[in-house]
Amino acid sequence: MTSITELHDFGFETRQVHAGQRPDPNTGARAVPIFQTTSYVFEDPESAAAYFNLKEYGNTYSRIMNPTVATFEERIANLEGGCGAVAFASGIAAQAAALFTILEPGDHVVSSSAIYGGSVNQFKHYFRKMSVELTWVDPDDLDAWSCAIQDNTKLFFGETIGNPGGNILDIEALASMAHSHDIPLMVDSTFATPYLCRPIEWGADIIVHSTTKFIGGHGTSIGGVVIESGEFNWSNGRFPVVADPSPAYHGLSFHDTFGDYGYLMKLRAETLRDLGAAMSPFNAFLFLQGLETLSLRMDRHVDNALAIANYLTEHEMVERVTYPGLQGSRYQPLVDKYLQKGAGAVMSFDIRGGREAGQAFIRHVTLWSHLANVGDSKSLIIHPASTTHRQLNDEELLAAGVGDGTIRLSVGIEDIDDLIWDLGQSFTKVRKYRNA
Repeated sequence: MTSITELHDFGFETRQVHAGQRPDPNTGARAVPIFQTTSYVFEDPESAAAYFNLKEYGNTYSRIMNPTVATFEERIANLEGGCGAVAFASGIAAQAAALFTILEPGDHVVSSSAIYGGSVNQFKHYFRKMSVELTWVDPDDLDAWSCAIQDNTKLFFGETIGNPGGNILDIEALASMAHSHDIPLMVDSTFATPYLCRPIEWGADIIVHSTTKFIGGHGTSIGGVVIESGEFNWSNGRFPVVADPSPAYHGLSFHDTFGDYGYLMKLRAETLRDLGAAMSPFNAFLFLQGLETLSLRMDRHVDNALAIANYLTEHEMVERVTYPGLQGSRYQPLVDKYLQKGAGAVMSFDIRGGREAGQAFIRHVTLWSHLANVGDSKSLIIHPASTTHRQLNDEELLAAGVGDGTIRLSVGIEDIDDLIWDLGQSFTKVRKYRNA
């Protein structure tokens, strides 16, 4: 039978609404049903045994898979151009599971230094406990990436848009470099979403998202997801954890058995099973609602962000604006290449007067919500050095682009004139710090 996708090449806006789902055959429900169940009745003992032995694909227990979650996984994989996806209870859980499925004691990871503070903490402490070596590099210095490669290097990691430094990763160049050494490239593309950039199209092998952010879009649910390209050769002799016979499944070789889906099957059937950080069906339902309006929201987010960035560059209280979408940005060539629809909606700026001025500024805003999140339809503000990046030392803060007076903005979809008014009235109240 010919599938509908073989008849027509559907656009992003259509796929974000329809991919992975047809009306429920039993009820005719148009919306994706919430399958709020822990487990599933088996047809017979033979089919139950086949499911648990990975001989057949079916529902066994909602920690491993659930129909509502599966629809979300299929839709986000479709939008990213991957072969499949596995969803998790949070973005940091998704990232940890993706790493755990690849790495073994004695391995080595090369990572951009300009990444989310939570990821810095995860890598520093998680890798130490796993006896995995870690090398931080300037994401803009391709020579530094090359020089950092060791015989035991098993992964390159970076963010499409750095948090909060705003650096743009040269995905194609890094993917080419990694692949020449039989190394996969993993990219956190949370700030870009698949609407603004699809790293797999540029050679990335594994994509991770905190779906809590722009994908959810409304600050109502926490989740994460891992998407794989299906193109990396896990049987190249360097990844026994994926390719060799698994003692957890009586000697099953995931890559030989499942081919392009081998890594994801390992991620689901072993890592998700054993770590247990499953996405709830209700949260998957909310993320599906978020995906249906993703392109509409991102267009507004990006337009507002550029207007805010331009406003800030002209303000006397602002020392520096970090937003790659600004005209003349050092990242303009990479934005033009990878982010043609816009450079995202997260930016930072340094206010005159340092930490004291920054914290005073935040106290005086009214529309901008002071909280530790990004990607909400509402505009958000925070002082990273004292919150999201608090655990980083001075050297790590500098590498991440965070100073004492750095303020991070996640620009929402409100009326742009109102957002600028609110920033302006707060600047007026902290003007005394301008010569500090």
